[in-house]
Amino acid sequence: MARTPFIAGNWKMHKTVADAEDYIQALLPLVSSIDGVDVAICVPFTDLQAMVDSTRGSRVEVFAQNMHEAEKGAFTGEVTAAMLTEIDVHGVVLGHSERREYYNETDRALAQKLVSALDAGLHPILCVGETEQERERGDTERKLRHQVQEGLERLTAQQIAQITIAYEPIWAIGTGKVATPDQAQEACAFVRALVGDRAADAADVVRVLYGGSVNAANAAELLALADIDGALVGGASLDAETFSQIVAAAVAS
Repeated sequence: MARTPFIAGNWKMHKTVADAEDYIQALLPLVSSIDGVDVAICVPFTDLQAMVDSTRGSRVEVFAQNMHEAEKGAFTGEVTAAMLTEIDVHGVVLGHSERREYYNETDRALAQKLVSALDAGLHPILCVGETEQERERGDTERKLRHQVQEGLERLTAQQIAQITIAYEPIWAIGTGKVATPDQAQEACAFVRALVGDRAADAADVVRVLYGGSVNAANAAELLALADIDGALVGGASLDAETFSQIVAAAVAS
């Protein structure tokens, strides 16, 4: 089954509203005529409303970088899925390695976050990946199996088909290191097989992205691999021209 490529730019903690407005005005003309690829920007909470308003009617969707699993409660500093959909946010990144490492996000919480996001009509991107030490020990598959199985535990087969999974080797995030094509393909194929273990039909539908120092120079080679359906782009997404080149590479591959 043909899967539409998906390129998402994760801004992390970058860009004020003014910066974001300058960026989106530069990006939109660059990607407006590129067909056959889905495009999203994953922006800080303070940029969400401005970016939703500035991208209306365009091909660019707006994603949040996190959300809480509860519908409401005494969780200072958090936001709910309903708060995101109220301002027309399209989706949300869940379980990024930086959230797991610095804010102690657990697979159990992420399993509930996926349910909450889908129930609210958000498109979730579940991030999974191993550390450098885990890869060196030969534990990559063990780590991925745990993260994917735990993350999908509460979802029905129909719900699983609605999510995206981003494989991000932690050792390649922001380091300049990139998984070799063989490493990236092997890991993404394994992620797809794990999805198939839970829901065979969903494995052909779920898009698996690669993330980890993706840039305009290496994007085409990575995106041409059989089980890589797009990219979750970090630092290279902060420049509109560079990001648009990665979007174009997804179509060319």
